[in-house]
Amino acid sequence: MMIRTGLVLGMIGAAAVSWAQAGPRMTADEVMAKVRVGLGVTAPAGTVDTFKAGDPATPVTGIATTFTPTMAVLRKAVADGANLIITHEPSFYNHQDSSALFVKDPVYLEKIAYIKEHHLVLFRLHDTWHLRVPDGIAEGWVKKAGWEKYKKPGEQMFFTLPPTTLAGLAQDLQAKFGARIFRVVGDPAMRVTNVAYRPGASGEEKQVRALERDDVEVLVAGEASEWETVEYVRDAMLQGRHKGLILLGHETSEEIGMERFAEWLRGVVPGVTVTFIPAGEPYWLPGMPVGVR
Repeated sequence: MMIRTGLVLGMIGAAAVSWAQAGPRMTADEVMAKVRVGLGVTAPAGTVDTFKAGDPATPVTGIATTFTPTMAVLRKAVADGANLIITHEPSFYNHQDSSALFVKDPVYLEKIAYIKEHHLVLFRLHDTWHLRVPDGIAEGWVKKAGWEKYKKPGEQMFFTLPPTTLAGLAQDLQAKFGARIFRVVGDPAMRVTNVAYRPGASGEEKQVRALERDDVEVLVAGEASEWETVEYVRDAMLQGRHKGLILLGHETSEEIGMERFAEWLRGVVPGVTVTFIPAGEPYWLPGMPVGVR
């Protein structure tokens, strides 16, 4: 009897010590404070890196990182026991996550209702993850592409690759990233060695400035307005210039960078479960339909 009682008391004591060591759960606000310190960069004026939904004082049961919090991502987070979702892109369909257009919209209202029902907290991490050195999104993408050893000296977004063709480069990237859809402008047979990378919607100025460089033959980018960089590259090609453009899609050009963020975050908040949930490519081709996610 004394042995059994001692065993029970020992188990209770061990549990108490474990609970004391674990301490209370961090709140979402406390997690993001640690992230800000860890990144060591100052957010720009008017930053979009803010809470977008939920109560920042909510104790965190788990963290999910993602490119954008689709309904599928939110459902997976709930199934995984994660209530803090850190997203790179907007939650509500515009850069500032403004609800002005959607106050009576059924899609918006259902999403908000789901977030409230499951006590989720959404934070957008965009500006400061890009401002980090190295850029967190680029770091993840370059590693996935296998281009780390091909960086030009002192450059993060410019590379000297083994010789290939424009078509070969596009096919290689499509295979590595498992993307359904790429769009390519330029001569498929054009020989390529020098490449620039501009993730996401980097804008015409950054894209054209990269293409103007003598040591850039192809720009690999996320997206572009079709009357801007796309037509610039088409005219360059028609003038006989050695230029090409590969548009990966915004998601394909950046999502892997939020998997890199999950890896980084585990070192910042040890003891908290951090998972990466891919949002996935939204497009499919006629004749090649895919399942709904």
